[in-house]
Amino acid sequence: MKIVVISDTHLPKRKKGLPARLIKELQKADMIIHGGDWQTIDVYHELQTYARVEGVHGNVDDEEILGLLPSKKIVKAGGFTIGITHGHGKGKTTEKRAIAAFEGEKVDCIIFGHSHIPVKRYEGDILIFNPGSPTDKRRQKFFSFGVISLSDKITAEHIYF
Repeated sequence: MKIVVISDTHLPKRKKGLPARLIKELQKADMIIHGGDWQTIDVYHELQTYARVEGVHGNVDDEEILGLLPSKKIVKAGGFTIGITHGHGKGKTTEKRAIAAFEGEKVDCIIFGHSHIPVKRYEGDILIFNPGSPTDKRRQKFFSFGVISLSDKITAEHIYF
């Protein structure tokens, strides 16, 4: 199973649309996970044309997205449990807030956004993954998103462009 992971698209504020490099991967996705800060519901509807979409709202999303998506979600896929949160809030780092959001819950992976900084590391047995942003790289050298592959194990990679 192939999951394309994105966050912090901020459309149409940062770009007019999704970049071609991302669209190429979306066309082969079995599922899409968005870690929040979509900006408008149009992004959600566009992503649905490619595959099943799971996601959460972020701190800059409009009322439609806030009404549609939770701030935290757990998704089952390919025998794995994936926690999704945006990671915004007060105190701690974005990554620490994301991990704390699933404290006491059994997850194999935590996906978060907010910082626009790509992260791929393990906290014990839990994969901690931030895809970065495909449309708003801020101080990062490249735009980025992620691809998670599920088989007998869960693996993740960043796609930089």
